[in-house]
Amino acid sequence: MDIHEYQAKEILAGYGVKIAEGGLAYSPEDAVQRAREIGGNVWAVKAQIHSGARGKAGGVKICFSHEEVEAAADGMLGKRMVTHQTGPAGKVCSRLYIEAGTDIAKELYFSFLVDRAHERIVMVGSAQGGMEIEDLAENNPEAIKKIHIDPAVGLLDFQARKMAFSLGLEASQISHAVKFITGCYRAVRELDGNMLEINPLVVTKSGELIALDAKMGFDDNALFRRQKVSELRDKTQEDAREMAAADRGLSYVGLDGDIGCMINGAGLAMATMDMIKLAGGEPANFLDVGGGASPERTEKAFRLVLADEGVKAMLVNIFAGINRCDWIAEGVVHAVKKIDMQIPLIVRLSGTNVEEGRKIIADSGLPIITATTLAEAAEKAVQARNEQVAKEGAA
Repeated sequence: MDIHEYQAKEILAGYGVKIAEGGLAYSPEDAVQRAREIGGNVWAVKAQIHSGARGKAGGVKICFSHEEVEAAADGMLGKRMVTHQTGPAGKVCSRLYIEAGTDIAKELYFSFLVDRAHERIVMVGSAQGGMEIEDLAENNPEAIKKIHIDPAVGLLDFQARKMAFSLGLEASQISHAVKFITGCYRAVRELDGNMLEINPLVVTKSGELIALDAKMGFDDNALFRRQKVSELRDKTQEDAREMAAADRGLSYVGLDGDIGCMINGAGLAMATMDMIKLAGGEPANFLDVGGGASPERTEKAFRLVLADEGVKAMLVNIFAGINRCDWIAEGVVHAVKKIDMQIPLIVRLSGTNVEEGRKIIADSGLPIITATTLAEAAEKAVQARNEQVAKEGAA
């Protein structure tokens, strides 16, 4: 789960991390009022969307008067901003963060990430901040310093000092940098964060370290014990289909294809999507219904897949272990009768009580296409999709 910049900064401030003064605005009038409250004569107007590279999309403006603040806010609010991270659909900006201008002497990069290969948190820093870290890693990897943190002991002071020196800070700034880095680590560790990125981390002309931007992400599986973090979720910034699935306890990831998938087990789901592509099709989603696929849960999964208007055929692929094929078959028949599907449905069952399940499908009288192997199911799904597209084109 990702949160907005202003939310991440509020969290970091609670852990002793220095941030610039700022305030939230929902209208151009709000933006001007926040600028008046902050004072000074330079402000940054920042669009609050879940994406990096906002500046390139016109989502960050430096303003030198209240009139400029109002104009910048008016140009951002309600607009759909497209970056390389949002994809072509972009994200709508519904709130702004107005921040005091900062006298920047140096821009740095700093982050904490989960390194799954090493099974621990890695601290990443670079003296070259304010640019895309991916580009820096490709063009100048020597400029990036990584320090892995042992989960048994946590971040040690010498590691924080080592990172501070790697960032090119002066000796007089090291103790402050250690406090800054330690505060960031505590925020990640204590709130089940899986990502904290500060880019840029700036050194002001007076020698202070300030988090000028901040992005935080959290482990979805830990939100049940982090109620205050969970309340920060902005569902308008996330895929509506994925949000609907999460609210119903289903694991769903929306994709760009047109063959809907309902599968039990993440591994089988990945294999099914690969087979669909191998057969010449494109999956519309990843959907793992899990082990308890009751008729009600199956119906919810069907409705979720079919809510995507781009779906031209649907493939149900179940390997029953904990589940039973006859239970799944009953759920599929129940869902199809209740929903009145208008697209082809392909069902492949395997595992416990498979013969009973196939009999329920056959006796239902519904126009369900069946398959016995994964390859056959994928090929039939692609063929049904092509026929459906041709049918719609002729109509």
